[in-house]
Amino acid sequence: MSALVLALTAGAVVGLALGALGGGGSVLAVPALIYPLGFTPAAATTASLLIVAVTSVSALYAHARAGHVRWRAGGLFAGAGIPPAAAAGAAAGRLPQPVLTGAFAAVAGLAALRMLRPGATGATGATGARGSGEVRPARAAGAGAALGALTGLLGVGGGFLVVPALVTVLAFEMRAATGTSLLVIAANSLASLATRGNTTAGLDWSVIAPFTGAAVLGAWDGKRLAARLSGPRLRQAFACVLLAVAAGMLLDVAVRR
Repeated sequence: MSALVLALTAGAVVGLALGALGGGGSVLAVPALIYPLGFTPAAATTASLLIVAVTSVSALYAHARAGHVRWRAGGLFAGAGIPPAAAAGAAAGRLPQPVLTGAFAAVAGLAALRMLRPGATGATGATGARGSGEVRPARAAGAGAALGALTGLLGVGGGFLVVPALVTVLAFEMRAATGTSLLVIAANSLASLATRGNTTAGLDWSVIAPFTGAAVLGAWDGKRLAARLSGPRLRQAFACVLLAVAAGMLLDVAVRR
């Protein structure tokens, strides 16, 4: 299969995940760029940040129109996460590639397990107290700072962690968590990219450009898919994807030793 077809296919899947689940784009993009497309882990994490930032902005527009973005919570998360994301992004290039891959897989697996725990969801009602988007500033800022550091270090937009945090820590209902996550992803990705400017020159743009285009289109399809599925089903689908990717990456690290 040609690199163009692989890039288009992987991009469509990444966009679908971002549009439907508000995350999971990077956790899918990084393995796709490393394994079938031949990027190094360092190049894959940088390319992933670019792809996910562009796709998240596009998907955010669609979710905002539907009223699924809690701007105050997203602003607190993003604002607190930007400095750690920038600092960790500068340090990421100094770590061994197997360490980055293993850490990425471990964090994804832990996030998935938390999402699958019984009761790991906010209220389903859009107007109920738990799903209303009320925010404790200190809690939101603390979670945002931690997630920003992971974004910079592992080259992920952070959505696969932001969504569980919004659902389990701030008690958002799933659709609000999905939309708000996209705002945080875009901000954190751009902050981390700013520290990696010298690494973008060597990227293969013949792969990244079609990958990004397919992801943007897939994100709009994902938004329509999310409207047809219940919050618990979206959460379970998200968690299962994370577990599968984490297991595959950990297995790869073990085999390469």
